[in-house]
Amino acid sequence: MIDMLQLIFTPHFLFTVLRLTTPLIFAAMSALVARAAGIRNITIEGTMLMTALTGVLVSAYTGSLIFAVFCALLVGVLMGFLLAYFHLKLDTDILLSGIAINMVANGGTVFLLYVFAGDKGSSERLTSQMLPTVDIPLIRDIPVLGEILSGHNVLTYVAFLSVVVIWFFMFKTPIGLRIRAVGEYPEAIESVGRNSTKIKLFALALSGFLAAFGGIFLSMGYMNFFVKNMAAGRGFIGVAADYMGGGNPFGALAASLLFGVADACANTLQTMSIPAELVLCIPYATTILGLVLYAAQTKRAQKRHKVKAMRAVNVAK
Repeated sequence: MIDMLQLIFTPHFLFTVLRLTTPLIFAAMSALVARAAGIRNITIEGTMLMTALTGVLVSAYTGSLIFAVFCALLVGVLMGFLLAYFHLKLDTDILLSGIAINMVANGGTVFLLYVFAGDKGSSERLTSQMLPTVDIPLIRDIPVLGEILSGHNVLTYVAFLSVVVIWFFMFKTPIGLRIRAVGEYPEAIESVGRNSTKIKLFALALSGFLAAFGGIFLSMGYMNFFVKNMAAGRGFIGVAADYMGGGNPFGALAASLLFGVADACANTLQTMSIPAELVLCIPYATTILGLVLYAAQTKRAQKRHKVKAMRAVNVAK
């Protein structure tokens, strides 16, 4: 037990937490924007897979890091448009459409990996590029704090900055207000001459754009190659983080950090004589526990609201 605590309470462990939280933040922000528009986007997992592979392939074949990031982001937006086409144009069930897209992405990445890299497992045969790490001036020289905060991949800092940007966008800008209005009461938007379908289309495109950053980080920040199914459920964990955050970007960030801690614990405990199967299930068990606690809290809040409503009715009588 003491050995385990010594491994966890270290600057290296906290550094790892921030690194592992990065794709979860992007996934949570992606889910938040879509859910604010009244759409449950479960294609984040598939979007992260497709964009992770796109970044690796484009950087390997063109040698351009910037062009690779651009193409991956474009694929993320197109994935958002694809879901919008099925759900908004063809009026299909959002969950069934999401499952279908995820299945296509899961199998499609393996197929494309074999076509372009000659391997069904990873792209290690290709020489792809990585996004740079950033050493923060002054902070990097501070003992302990510098070891935790400095030296991360550039997308880690972008992820934490995106929380502030999304909060400002959703709560302080007209388009953010319209997105939330469409999710809560679309008839109100239509009554003032706004097209709710176009607003939902924009929200899904933005959702895919944010999810793409998570995929890019996995294959060009966390590693420098693509691995089959490398998203490993992070897209779904991001959706859970959004629900636990109650639609608030900072709440989603806190939930993402919780899952990041669980993931870091799993990585750290693998160095000890603990069954690998037990260790690897920690992040997913934490997700389930978090959703159970969220559901219980929501149920209590609804019960309190119902009691207050009944009291108001009795007073009115």
